[in-house]
Amino acid sequence: MREKGLQHILYRAGIIATEGPLDRRVDHLSIDSRQLGPSSLFAALPGTRTDGHAFIPAAIAGGAGVILCERMPETRPAGITFIQVNDARKALGSIASNFYDHPSASLQLVGVTGTNGKTTTASLLYQVFRSLGYASGLLSTISNRIDTREVAATHTTPDVISINRWLAEMAEARCAYAFMEVSSHAVDQERIAGLRFAGAIFSNLTHDHLDYHHTFEAYRDAKKAFFDGLGKEAFALSNTDDRNGSVMLQNTSARCRSYGLLRPADYKGQVMESDFSGMQLRVNGQELWTPLVGRFNAYNLLAVYGAASELGVSPEELLPVLSTVRPAEGRFEYVRDEAGRTAIVDYAHTPDALKNVLETINDIRGVQGTLITVVGAGGDRDATKRPVMAATAAQLSDRLILTSDNPRSEDPEQIIREMQAGLDALTRRKTIAITDRREAIRTAVALAGNGDIILIAGKGHEKYQEIQGVKHPFDDKQVVAEALKETSQG
Repeated sequence: MREKGLQHILYRAGIIATEGPLDRRVDHLSIDSRQLGPSSLFAALPGTRTDGHAFIPAAIAGGAGVILCERMPETRPAGITFIQVNDARKALGSIASNFYDHPSASLQLVGVTGTNGKTTTASLLYQVFRSLGYASGLLSTISNRIDTREVAATHTTPDVISINRWLAEMAEARCAYAFMEVSSHAVDQERIAGLRFAGAIFSNLTHDHLDYHHTFEAYRDAKKAFFDGLGKEAFALSNTDDRNGSVMLQNTSARCRSYGLLRPADYKGQVMESDFSGMQLRVNGQELWTPLVGRFNAYNLLAVYGAASELGVSPEELLPVLSTVRPAEGRFEYVRDEAGRTAIVDYAHTPDALKNVLETINDIRGVQGTLITVVGAGGDRDATKRPVMAATAAQLSDRLILTSDNPRSEDPEQIIREMQAGLDALTRRKTIAITDRREAIRTAVALAGNGDIILIAGKGHEKYQEIQGVKHPFDDKQVVAEALKETSQG
């Protein structure tokens, strides 16, 4: 059991007032009032929907001995220690880091931020460094890994307690490197507070999460704050082809590096050839073949090449390994059947990600075959992107099927109607709406013939469909594979 003195873990927590005994031990940190014991510290964090201060009585009833808060509660039982701070989220970052013995300083931690490409870039870096013989960790949307051991992932960026706990386990497992996605929510909510990063990567910035940030500028600034907080010993690697790439580097103390396909960059790439089996990529004058497909993956590979180079890996070591890496689960995964049909499953759930995938498919197929796209939009998320996604999909596809994604608490048919608002008279003619996602995928397969391509976008690696708070088993890859098999046999 891990146990620390309270005064030790409060170092640099920004305390403004205390009440109760400070000479006590703490063996557990939590932001959940239901997961506590007598030596636990409960952090009452302000939230977008609920305020942790409302759960202080429940935390005390559950046995918490220490309460971290921004406002002292009116009722303060004897024997309970109350720690008041100006910013509970930032304070918890310092506390968690102290409690777990500063694990981010025990390894080389690299964060990846941006709208698209975070999961692939972090996953590829993990693959590369494992292939080079280094024990490594991964914190991503798809998977959390402590070297070879997998831990279930529930958020793009977990809470700061979980991050430090997992980083501590990585350090104990002798991991030399760790790679993690850093979402804009995580930066804004101080979930990376107290972490020491060896480097940061910016992929791109497009329309997403405006339901949370409200404006594109606020969304951009949340990403930028990650770079602003880097130390001078870290590297800051940014996509020079993205118009916000230079913004990320404006105020950072880290050494600034760039990558890109179009503009001059420290790590410059060029796509030489591309088909559904992979692409030939030139990086700083040297070539490699990769099984990854598309310009968007060329950017991901350049980010990986640049980050690995900044971490001291030579091109001679790096290029052979890059040629063996595999795409992250649910990212441009494809299957072909005996009838000559190709089905592609991709996580693309933003207008720009959808555009990138569709343009890649169209570049490869040329004028051959028909492209049928199946796509929806998530409920309880940024609704302004729904008509844009439909318009993008319709413009770049021959046939479009609008369907349900994860409707969550919303009416899936209403979500589809909001997507249809982005279609004009011409694109409506090639669009149909099928609310049931399984039936939509089966219909796309039934419509496809020899040489045709089916894109199923939006859910990628997810193995569920969330409807009215219930997660039902659902796997796009499995559903389309079964449909292809059935229709081939038929």
